[in-house]
Amino acid sequence: MDLKLKDKIVLVTASSSGIGRAAAELFIQEGCRVTICSHNKEKLLRTSQEIKTLYNVEPLWEVCDINNPQDIEDTVHVVQKRLGDIDILVNNCGGPIPGFFEDLYDENWEDAFEQVLMSTVRFTRFVLPGMKAKNWGRIINLTSLSVKQPVDNLVLSNSLRSAVTAFAKTLSNQIGKYNITVNNVAPGYTLTPRLHELAETRAKLSNTTPENILASMANEVPLKRIADPNEVASMIVYLASEQAGYITGQTIAVDGGVIRSTY
Repeated sequence: MDLKLKDKIVLVTASSSGIGRAAAELFIQEGCRVTICSHNKEKLLRTSQEIKTLYNVEPLWEVCDINNPQDIEDTVHVVQKRLGDIDILVNNCGGPIPGFFEDLYDENWEDAFEQVLMSTVRFTRFVLPGMKAKNWGRIINLTSLSVKQPVDNLVLSNSLRSAVTAFAKTLSNQIGKYNITVNNVAPGYTLTPRLHELAETRAKLSNTTPENILASMANEVPLKRIADPNEVASMIVYLASEQAGYITGQTIAVDGGVIRSTY
């Protein structure tokens, strides 16, 4: 299937590893002009070189702390200067720290607010004028299964990613007339550094091993396995395509069926 994405200008945030990197690679395979960013320059350089080796295309990369408003503005401006106005924005970020409500302080909530919600708001604010000028755009936010089925010890992620969901739905109603779609992809258990971190946290609480926790997670899934990042990235790339042009304001779970609700 030709997704009609050739030469589209793409920015994927927090993309030196995990789902963000997988999405960046799939966009490159579709012929897009891709920018990756992360706060870790060493990982960015390594990822950029590995992608160049795999596809003979070196993505533009930019060091960006998504908790820093100036870094966000600078990153978008670099992409605009080097490649042009952004057609496709993938708002991705690492998860806030795990913890139960009574274990967390105001600074934890403030950090999560900046990391999850405000990074999405700020990147979106800076790319929208270019999308409106082109009368075409795709904004895709990475959230979590927790927006539909909260996870007990992830109160920060549950709360702030749900805020992103409400933001996306509201924004989609306002900018649809410009042929810009806004959607969320809600991954389930996916083999990323974040999942390994959560497994280690749960293992300490349960006096077991991270391997046992990962096996238990896989057993919760009707498909009886944990997702590969490419499986989530495939949904991101599809939502960016022309074929998905009539899908907006939606949250689509890629979770192997682990969410139990019927809607």
